[in-house]
Amino acid sequence: MTRRTPTDPAANTQILERTQTTRPRLYRVLLLNDDYTPMEFVVMVLGRYFRKSAADAETIMLAVHRKGQGVAGVYTREVAETKVAQVTQHARREGYPLRVVAEPEPSA
Repeated sequence: MTRRTPTDPAANTQILERTQTTRPRLYRVLLLNDDYTPMEFVVMVLGRYFRKSAADAETIMLAVHRKGQGVAGVYTREVAETKVAQVTQHARREGYPLRVVAEPEPSA
């Protein structure tokens, strides 16, 4: 009688390995203050591209104005990069130097 091992192609059983999935790293999209971009434009951007309510957009815009930067949202890398590109392109089309950057969330 022959003993079958898991590596034997004639074996009727399969070994399934569970892989541990990890959450993707998240990135903060930051709006940076400048002396030329109007506050109204920043509020509009926050509403249009980040789906912020008028009150939330106003709060974030004031943080940008007073503290130099404000967090527009936290996303996966691809989404964050897309939002940075979209907002930057819109700002340039309108003639504003608004800077938008994505940076990794601090590790917990």
